[in-house]
Amino acid sequence: MAKRLGQTRVLIYSHDSFGLGHLRRCRAIAQELARRNDEMSVLILSGSPIIGSFDFRNRVDFIRVPGVIKLHNGEYTSLNLNIDTEETIAMRSSIIEHTAAIFDPDLFLVDKEPLGLRGEVRGTLEILKARGTPIALGLRDVMDEPALLAPEWERKNVVPALEEFYDQIWVYGLPQVCDPLLGIDLPTSVRQKMVYTGYLRREATPAARPALPLLDRPYYLVTPGGGGDGERMVDWVIRAYENSTEIPYPSLIVLGP
Repeated sequence: MAKRLGQTRVLIYSHDSFGLGHLRRCRAIAQELARRNDEMSVLILSGSPIIGSFDFRNRVDFIRVPGVIKLHNGEYTSLNLNIDTEETIAMRSSIIEHTAAIFDPDLFLVDKEPLGLRGEVRGTLEILKARGTPIALGLRDVMDEPALLAPEWERKNVVPALEEFYDQIWVYGLPQVCDPLLGIDLPTSVRQKMVYTGYLRREATPAARPALPLLDRPYYLVTPGGGGDGERMVDWVIRAYENSTEIPYPSLIVLGP
């Protein structure tokens, strides 16, 4: 498919089942890429049910694939449709593949999950790799403990995928702060693909900046972030105060966005 001269396209995939972390990260990257490059268009593929609630600058758009939600037992189920998980994944995979084939990106950026949710991105990786499209995996600088991440990656057959499909692994952070893959048995060829990008710059509008109370004594700062499991952590903190009068300091709870 021929492109207009000077036009650059970036496709970003995020499995986004629940929470805001992945979505906000991908949006920040897309917005900055478009801001810095006047001839660039960025398309985000996401399963987030609230992606349509966000504003996007010119030349940034999104396609929402059918949503899924992670259950407490670690399994996934369809978020809104009354169909089984396998059908949902098949639909998502088909949409992702067809979008990539038509959009024909100059760069494919995958957020966190090298093969996507339940391997739904493998077909797209094969298509784009055959076309010679550069492919990058984006990782936050703090991942799960190696004792948890290593067996998960082994189960998902991630390392061979990193060797076969990915040209670079972008780590959103600094090596002096954290190596997200420390303790993971990786071949040298994969380690050499890691590039530390520094931290993503994010700015809030004046109206969005909260007026935080200033406590005149030490306190615990509780920040659950944008994940769906933050509610449980806040509940633990409140229960601790309900059941003990010996906690030495008060807590300030700052909720996710």
